[in-house]
Amino acid sequence: MIYKLKIHPFIALIVSSIIVGVLSPNIPIGEGSSHLISAVELPMKEFGIMAGKITWVIALAAIIGAAMMESGAARRIVENMVNIFGESRAALALLICGFILSIPVFFDTVFFLLIPLAIALAQKTGKNYVLYVVAIAGGAVVTHSLVPPTPGPLIMAETLGIDLGITIIAGICFGLLPAIAALWVGQRANTRLNIPVRVEIGLPNHKEEAPSLMLSLLPVVLPILLISCVSVTNITIGNTPNWITFLGNKNIAMSLGAFVAILLWARYQKLDHNSLWEKVAKPLEIAGLIILITSAGGAFGAMIKHSGIGNAIEHATSGASISFLLLGWIISAVMKTAQGSSTVAMITSASIMFSLVGSGTDLPYHPVYLFLAIGFGSGFISWMNDSGFWVVSRMSGFTEKETFQTWSLMFAVVGVVGLIEVLIFSQLLPMV
Repeated sequence: MIYKLKIHPFIALIVSSIIVGVLSPNIPIGEGSSHLISAVELPMKEFGIMAGKITWVIALAAIIGAAMMESGAARRIVENMVNIFGESRAALALLICGFILSIPVFFDTVFFLLIPLAIALAQKTGKNYVLYVVAIAGGAVVTHSLVPPTPGPLIMAETLGIDLGITIIAGICFGLLPAIAALWVGQRANTRLNIPVRVEIGLPNHKEEAPSLMLSLLPVVLPILLISCVSVTNITIGNTPNWITFLGNKNIAMSLGAFVAILLWARYQKLDHNSLWEKVAKPLEIAGLIILITSAGGAFGAMIKHSGIGNAIEHATSGASISFLLLGWIISAVMKTAQGSSTVAMITSASIMFSLVGSGTDLPYHPVYLFLAIGFGSGFISWMNDSGFWVVSRMSGFTEKETFQTWSLMFAVVGVVGLIEVLIFSQLLPMV
């Protein structure tokens, strides 16, 4: 429906959820209801359950992202990183900026923010344009696929029942090596391809006052620290004080991050009360669409669990001795290749794998490795059905062939390197 018929993902996921219910004879049937009515009602109920888990967090993440862009905080982070690393290491600075900013900000927005800087640097030096583009995309893609509160990883963590703090820490740590691999791909592509700057976008001349680097990072760093602190405390002392649990709750932590971001937005854009909340409305509208899609994906995943598909896959693969990590990666990679959306691939794959492994207590490794494998699988193949492919192509001025040679190649390398990393560490450091 998404790829062939071009139906909107929200509609496609809801309709698919109902179809799965109709085709599954063993779904729960409410008292006084029938199978067909339950096939329609149950997806709506599951949609509401998932929306209740993720709506506030995704809405606040959208506000934080917009506030960082508008207040000058994102610009401050980029400028300081480039100044710290210098022109000779500008690609590494862009990689780090993409890696950091893609945690609360959607990939498209991060790329829109950073590509003018890449163009300006290439125009100034006359070289390294391909390297700069791939560095931006590589850093942003890794955290987009692995680190909550980005919608895909957030839904995966909820579906697999993994502590959010652990997923954030694991996503950041396991994202470092694939990000470096992306930079390596950029360096190789840069020497092999001679792609000139074809788009006329200069670096904007910003004269507005911007927050300090510490304040600019605070809306991102504060929620991550608070949420992660609960997980670390649980692991180290086992009895987390109530006040740490409260502050580290994802809803509270994101609220505090959003509060700081809104204060910076109001102060550095000199907004009055009415103007501020008029501006906040725009990211909430964007978040609304993301919430619809991700909640519909949650409903689809829940119907997959109810259907018994997990048992069928387990039966089909019982004689193959296939690793659950590899299976999760393959399912996610196939879903990504088929319909283009990494978020949909993550949501669906996590639901299928949860129906196979449940809470993961019987796995010989921590279920966070399954989370990582699915995330890396969703970043394996990116081609013309992926909106990110066209964002990179059009904004950078690359042809479709050049985008395949750079963006798509980088995507594939990140997915494979991430899988190898997960397979190795799940054996060396199972965390069980």
